[in-house]
Amino acid sequence: MQKRSLGGLLGRIGLILLLLFLCWNVWILGHVLWWRSHNPSETAFMSEQRDRLQQKNPDAELRHKWVPYNRISPSLKQALVASEDAKFLEHEGFDWEGIQTAWEKNVKKGRIVAGGSTISQQLAKNLFLSSKRTPWRKLEEALITVMLEAVMDKRRIFEIYLNVIEWGNGVFGAEAAARYYFKTSAANLGPGQAARLAAMVPNPRYFDTHRNDSRLLRKAAIISRRIAYADAP
Repeated sequence: MQKRSLGGLLGRIGLILLLLFLCWNVWILGHVLWWRSHNPSETAFMSEQRDRLQQKNPDAELRHKWVPYNRISPSLKQALVASEDAKFLEHEGFDWEGIQTAWEKNVKKGRIVAGGSTISQQLAKNLFLSSKRTPWRKLEEALITVMLEAVMDKRRIFEIYLNVIEWGNGVFGAEAAARYYFKTSAANLGPGQAARLAAMVPNPRYFDTHRNDSRLLRKAAIISRRIAYADAP
């Protein structure tokens, strides 16, 4: 009798958790559908970083300004594709070859040195999830990536990505980054500036305070050579 009661309780708990999971993902899908034609005002990453900054300074605010796709330098678009996701226009959200390569690098080094995440996966994480690394987060990231790719075209995914990704301590989006680092607009970024910004993406807060780091300069030089061969939407 006790075993049946315990089994029934666990079953009900499982059902409740499943319903909560489904409701959470329906909520996410609703936002993804809305963002096909409306711009997100804030992301989960933005909220998290504002809270972090305001712990030190209650008056701290984020640097962020949305600009339409055609007001962002083609060089920056090409630099990000070259740096973050060379197969962006070809895959449906996941670069399986890239994931395999990243896995092999991590196994060889014995630690995480490469992620293999596509632009779509990065956007999924930035929009809805926290920066904490958990198996649950990777599952949610995959589900949200599928939603983004099913609902939006590549240009829209890339437009949102360019406007919301983190580029420094409290710096989000191409326009804020261009003005913060180079005192210019996102539209006027040159190839060298674009390559430098693209090189910062994997670790933006660190490179914000280490702008002459040899790894950053080396990666920016590599991206500069690849820009001409990158295809952006």
